[in-house]
Formats: sequence, structure tokens, C-alpha cells
Amino acid sequence: MPTGTPPDATEHPSPPPPPSLPPLPPRPADGHKGTFGTVGVIGGQAAGPHVMIGGPALSALAALRAGCGLAVLAMPEPILAAGLTIAPSATGLALPVDARRTLQPSDVAELIDRYLPSFHCLAIGPGFGADVAQQQIVIRLVAQDEHPLVIDADGINALAASREFHRDFRSPAILTPHPGEYRRLAESLGLHHDPADEQDRPEAAADLARRLGCVVVLKGRRTVTSDGVHSHINETGNVALATAGTGDVLTGVIAGLVAQFHKRPLGIGSRQITAGQQGGLSLYDCARLGVHLHGLAGDHWQSRNGNAGLLAEDLIEDLPAALYRTPRQS
Repeated sequence: MPTGTPPDATEHPSPPPPPSLPPLPPRPADGHKGTFGTVGVIGGQAAGPHVMIGGPALSALAALRAGCGLAVLAMPEPILAAGLTIAPSATGLALPVDARRTLQPSDVAELIDRYLPSFHCLAIGPGFGADVAQQQIVIRLVAQDEHPLVIDADGINALAASREFHRDFRSPAILTPHPGEYRRLAESLGLHHDPADEQDRPEAAADLARRLGCVVVLKGRRTVTSDGVHSHINETGNVALATAGTGDVLTGVIAGLVAQFHKRPLGIGSRQITAGQQGGLSLYDCARLGVHLHGLAGDHWQSRNGNAGLLAEDLIEDLPAALYRTPRQS
């Protein structure tokens, strides 16, 4: 079977969903690309010595493979064309730089402010760097409270480098740290957990989620997702995923689900109308479903190829098959 080809339903029936996971909302048969949301991806670094291009492109491709309608790559102007070569299905937004190819925070902020309303979800951090310019950009984004963010990699490192960032953190957000990134955030916030200890990981994720009022995806074997009240331990995935770029893919998958399905709760208290009551998903459900799908795609690849040699691009190609096997609401 070619990579990414949906399996025959009679040969490989869809397994029932894990009891703690919700089904995906239905995909309207008369939908168009505007129906399924736009993901913006801010990332990449043009200033040397380390030029980083692939991460944001992988996130954009993963968001599209997860079903979103449009993806926009926001990258430093000198490397945007290279990013779009990797992800030609995305469109581009050139971030202004100076003569040293360093981002110009005020100009970048003006550009993002102009386009932010068109994004249903904004992923920030893949390959972005965490210098002062990036710190200013990330802090500005987490200070807004309207548009959902998925913050990964250098987006997290930029926060950790800004010691008082929690005072400005108001955005509806999903943070996706690996243990090293978690430790940097925890140190800046005065949290004391071991994110590599299997017994401590659920409380580590929950404590960070409560502190920031966000959803935390603590990556690793049996990834933990928590909103500070509820926690979910993922059972899909395998060691083949331990390779460069798969975290960028996860960022894109989660952002793609948020863009398609997230509904913010309406009202407060006992009169609140939840995301589920509106026919959508909460950020917590988008995050844990994204982790499940990401791992399931990795399991599909492993079943054909073994547990070594996976490329992030291979994982992206297997996402549609994982989606195909994930139950949807009737």
C-alpha cells in the first residue's frame, strides 16, 4: 500500500476510539478551503550561524495533512522562498529583517497584527530562534487574548528567556514542550517537577497548565496532555518517532485541528455553552486528539518499515490514513 493511501475499510476496519478521546466533528461534504480554517506558522531563522528552514515548512504541511484548508508560512524574508519550496501548498508571509538578516520586532509586529485576524490558529516556534527579537515577538503574541496559539520549540525557549512572561500571558494557548524545554520554563516559573519521571509527568504538565492557564502537551514516551484539571496519557506512537522534525509535525497537526474544530466556550459559570455543545472541540481535546493522530501515523509507518529510519516527511504522508481510521461524530 503506498504511503498515505487510505486503507480499505473492509480490510482494515476503523478501531474504536480510546474511551477517553472524543470523536472528530464531521467534515461537511459541501465544504471548501475556507470552511476548514487557516493555520499561520511563524518560524525559521535567517541569521547565522544556524540557518533553519525546514521546521516551519513541516508544520505547515502537517496542518494541511491534518485537514485544514489553508496554511501560511511566516518566515524571515531571505529564507521564505526556500520554505515554500518545501511546502508549496502553503502561501508565504515575509517577515522583515535588517542588513544582518535579524528580525525587526516592530515591523514584524505590525505585519502580524495586520494578518492575525485571518488565522484560525497560529503556530509559533519551529526553527525560530530565541534571541531578543524573537522574545519580543512571542511575548506580544501571548499577550493577546483572541487568537489560539500553538507554541513549540523556540517559541517556548523565547518565553523561558523572558523571566516575567507569565504576567503578560493571556492567550488561549497550547504549549508543546519536550522535557528539556519544560525544565527551562519550569525554572523561570519556580516549578519543581521532573518531566522525565513517568510518575511525575502528569502533575508536571498539570502544574504548568494551571500556572499559565493554558493546555500543556508534555512530549515523550506516553505524552501527557493537561489543561490543569483534566489530564490524558497517550498510548499511540513508538521509538521510530525519535527523529528530527517529528515535533514540528505534531505542532502542525494540533494547529490544523484547532483551525478546523476549536470553539471557544460562550458565557460563564453554569450558563456557559461549551465547545462540545457548539459542535466543536476545546483546545484540550484538539491537543490530545492531535497527539493521538501523530502517534497513530507513526504506528502505521512502523507496521510497514520497522522502528528506525522514519523521516518527518514520511510521518506527514501517513497522517491522512490516521485521520481515516479516527471515528467522527455522526
